[in-house]
Amino acid sequence: MKTIKWGIIGTGKIAHQFAAALKGTEGCELTAVASRTLEKAEKFAKQYGFSNAYGSYRDFAENSDADVVYIATPMASHYGDAVLCLENGKNVLCEKTVTLDTEQFAEIIALAKEKNLFFMEAMWMKCRPVYLKVLEWIKSGKIGNVRYIKADFSNYIPYDSNDRLFRLDCGGGALLDLGVYPITLTHAILGMPGEIVSDAYLGKDGVDLHNTITMRYKDGIFSSMDNGFEIQLSNNAIISGDDGYITLGRWFHCTNEAELFNRADGTVEKFVCEPLINGYEYEIMEVNRCLNEGLKESPLVPVNETMEILGIMDECRKQWGLEF
Repeated sequence: MKTIKWGIIGTGKIAHQFAAALKGTEGCELTAVASRTLEKAEKFAKQYGFSNAYGSYRDFAENSDADVVYIATPMASHYGDAVLCLENGKNVLCEKTVTLDTEQFAEIIALAKEKNLFFMEAMWMKCRPVYLKVLEWIKSGKIGNVRYIKADFSNYIPYDSNDRLFRLDCGGGALLDLGVYPITLTHAILGMPGEIVSDAYLGKDGVDLHNTITMRYKDGIFSSMDNGFEIQLSNNAIISGDDGYITLGRWFHCTNEAELFNRADGTVEKFVCEPLINGYEYEIMEVNRCLNEGLKESPLVPVNETMEILGIMDECRKQWGLEF
């Protein structure tokens, strides 16, 4: 396994978490970081041990020797930043939600194929051991046929007109920031719904401050989710089948444990997996594996699934009348 040279674009909060995982993951060389100013980039590089710092994303894309770049900029910037990196021969891991809509994502994937480069959305949940164990339980029939999924992601966040979460021009709102997780969970288990019924409360800045989404499937199977910034929920998930159920505790998208209950014999199975570093290491290891094996997309986070999930969110926004 060759060492992979990593670069990061953006030096916000999530970039710090990712860099900490990158620093502790075997097979990674921290080669370059870019920020809006050289001062920020140099400070970040010194903190985590990156070899080079760039004061512009273009300078990074054109001059760094990174094999792959992690894009950690605001969502509205993902499209332009990904295109810039792909056009300059960089493989890309782009933070979720990967783009504002399916149209942008289709253009990115077409470019990645044209350039013969790797692209993956940084949906860390799909690479974590607890999530993979839950899918294994379901596929092996331990709860029978899944009939219902309930997953919520709502945090109380005080309103701040300068915060990207509340800014339409930054791709703000609860759907792209939080709702993508319960949608992804449902999609992984039940696939594309036959019907989507959704509503949202749009604040004065035009972004969704709270939304509720129901995804309906044949034979009465459905999922329900609430996402938002105005109320605090427990943010857990339950997956119920005709033979039992699975629970994912608080912060289901990054929880360290899951529990299975089988209705037939009353048995309970528990799976616990504490992260090696902070949880981001699993998607890093997956990208390293893919690049070493010459893959252009990850089987854990395939681009067609990312596209379908974006399509679900496009439909939700259409029902609300929300346009970026």
